[in-house]
Amino acid sequence: MGAKKILMIVGDFGEDYEIMVPFQALLAVGHQVHAVCPGKVAGDQVATAIHDFIGFQTYAELKGHNFTLNATFADIAVESYDALVVPGGRAPEYLRLDPAVIAAVRHFFEAGKPVAAICHGAQMLAAAQVLEGRTCSAYPACQPEVELAGGTYPRIAVDEAITEGNLVSAPAWPAHPAFIAQFLALLGTRISL
Repeated sequence: MGAKKILMIVGDFGEDYEIMVPFQALLAVGHQVHAVCPGKVAGDQVATAIHDFIGFQTYAELKGHNFTLNATFADIAVESYDALVVPGGRAPEYLRLDPAVIAAVRHFFEAGKPVAAICHGAQMLAAAQVLEGRTCSAYPACQPEVELAGGTYPRIAVDEAITEGNLVSAPAWPAHPAFIAQFLALLGTRISL
């Protein structure tokens, strides 16, 4: 397995674990990961949010860590990347309004490159109109968006992930072990113990 060059599109109040954990895990196994945010440059930070269930009908949102970008969105050439990671949280709801983000997402699907989307990351996929005829997991509140975009929303446990073609998707960060393992398999990553 050769190291892959992976693009991760993040933004303010993206989910802390869904940014930090895949970023660090992919680096740990030898891949190169460029974390970018429209309107920001390498060295800038995005504020993350920690989402958890603490007795309310929906998740609570707390301030997470500041995450430092290591590449500049305006400088990237999406064609040079082997794969894409789309974390969840609140960032996808506004990132999907950026035409350059949508064009980047479409590139990975049109080229058949591996894509990993978790939680609210499906909002960016729906906006890019790449879910027609595909199965895509997401946070349950995103089920209508997946279906309105022509996708199938699978009912899987919060700690499960699903792979269909070049897309790995999962409901939320409790699925990280399955989500990351399935994405590594798509990338052709082999880890020997």
